[in-house]
Amino acid sequence: MKKVLITGKNSYLGGFVKRELEKDPQAYQVTELDMTDPKWTDFSFAGYDVVYHVAGLAHSTPDESQRDFYYQINTKLAYQTAFKASQEGVKQFIFMSSIIVYGSGEIGRKRTITKNTPLTPDNFYGDSKKQAEIKIRSIDSDMKVVILRPPMIYGPNSKGNYPLLAKFARKTPVFPTLKNERSMLFVGNLVQFIQKVIDQELEGVFLPQNEKTAQTKDLIALIAKEHGHTVHFVSLLNPLLKAMKKQTVVNKVFGNLIIDPSLSFFDLGYTKYYLEESIHITESGGTL
Repeated sequence: MKKVLITGKNSYLGGFVKRELEKDPQAYQVTELDMTDPKWTDFSFAGYDVVYHVAGLAHSTPDESQRDFYYQINTKLAYQTAFKASQEGVKQFIFMSSIIVYGSGEIGRKRTITKNTPLTPDNFYGDSKKQAEIKIRSIDSDMKVVILRPPMIYGPNSKGNYPLLAKFARKTPVFPTLKNERSMLFVGNLVQFIQKVIDQELEGVFLPQNEKTAQTKDLIALIAKEHGHTVHFVSLLNPLLKAMKKQTVVNKVFGNLIIDPSLSFFDLGYTKYYLEESIHITESGGTL
């Protein structure tokens, strides 16, 4: 039996992982730890095989006033947790970083993350994750460290950019045809990936993603279809959007950012859900 500690109680991702692993109580024992409790350091990590660290702040365009808080939570707390795990005999530490450590996507130019792409975050959210990675990987111990740099994660009741896009898809009568390509990750596939990482006791840097990339206009079409809403796709706004490519919101929606498949380890067999089914589950509020 694998004893798994999720550091980040009631978190979105941690909750999905916990529910999936607990489907097989003979194989996994899962505990959540509230990292907002100052006394979390009193909790013993001894005896746990895995610590899955999900506690953190996630917002790709944070307010400048939150800079210190981001480093406090995303960098310092992550390192403290990993160090404690290493000192108390935990065999594997899984850290949720983000594709944001590479910077943002770009409109009008294909951008592919490869093994040689440097970490060049363009805001302190991305840098706080990058610094956490550096500190965690500097720990001198036999503990296996797993760094996950996923793209945009979506699923039922998810937060971030996806629900804003979905809300727009349910209401807008028209949408641009501007082509783009983005890697995405359905939470159901992420859960499968993490289970494979735990079962096979892996270590290293991984960039899990859905097997197929997606265009924003295709997402809009799929979401609208789920709600019986008709969207007309037009090219009239394309030149304007290209001219606005330096605008953060526009770049988020229409930028190109894809992951080289060789970094995603599809041979692990974690792709359980494909795009159409994942959108259906997300929009219907279904279960995995």
